[in-house]
Amino acid sequence: MISADSSAHPSDSPAARLLDRLEGYYDSVPRSTARAEDFGPLTLFVREGEGWPYYARPARGPAGAGPVTAADVLRVLARQRELGLPESFEWVAETTPALRAAVEEAGLTVHDHPLMVLDPGTATAAPPLPEGLAVRLLGPDDPALPSAVALGPLAFSQLGTAVGTTGTEELAAAERRALRDGTADRLAARIRAGLTVMAAVVRGDTALCSGMHQPVGAVTELVGIGTLPALRRQGLGLAVTAALVADARSRGAETVFLSAGDDDVARVYARAGFRRAATALIAEPAEPKAPRA
Repeated sequence: MISADSSAHPSDSPAARLLDRLEGYYDSVPRSTARAEDFGPLTLFVREGEGWPYYARPARGPAGAGPVTAADVLRVLARQRELGLPESFEWVAETTPALRAAVEEAGLTVHDHPLMVLDPGTATAAPPLPEGLAVRLLGPDDPALPSAVALGPLAFSQLGTAVGTTGTEELAAAERRALRDGTADRLAARIRAGLTVMAAVVRGDTALCSGMHQPVGAVTELVGIGTLPALRRQGLGLAVTAALVADARSRGAETVFLSAGDDDVARVYARAGFRRAATALIAEPAEPKAPRA
């Protein structure tokens, strides 16, 4: 049996207070579109209707401070399989350090990601964009929204920061799919509801880089910032990051954070003023049985 929570930070330290705010956010953000199922020291978020298939994570409050075992993880995995959900767990290493051993004993593979925070008052600037490009926030009826939605899978299909081969031809095909399968409509609905804010670097009405933030109270996370691989290393990601930060601050966000894909990506965000505060962990099967949505 493994003790679940043994934070390295004193409970009244600034670092501990920051981690507590992030834990509150991680527990709150899925609840707008998902129900929470209780598994003792773990909580599984199950989407209601269409949308993002959420993860399992440590329970918030006293339940999450109790012991966790591989058996607990296996119970959640069985439920995820029963519901046809991705077999995925997400948590912060510094908050719940012992969970890693439990999920690895249950047969999952754990991936580490730098968890980065923008300190209040830190300036976030972006280099000038190439001629013909502009950055803007996208409303639910913006004609660039479908291409902005379609960008995500393309951007993350070629990881890292190097210039890739995927370009506008692949983007056009992905945009058509996003319109057909309802992905663009679902994001438009989230934007209308105030759950998501999207920004994009556009050429005309085609997004070439996009990203989002999802505010909950005074905390927001920047997610899905990705550039069409063939157009990397032109400052497009930093431009989207700066636009999202500016919008978040205009809405009163006091804590702005993100999880970088790896250390190379983290160095890019460091140029935008973010600093590493912790480590985000994602656990999933070594060979997923089904593609992630």
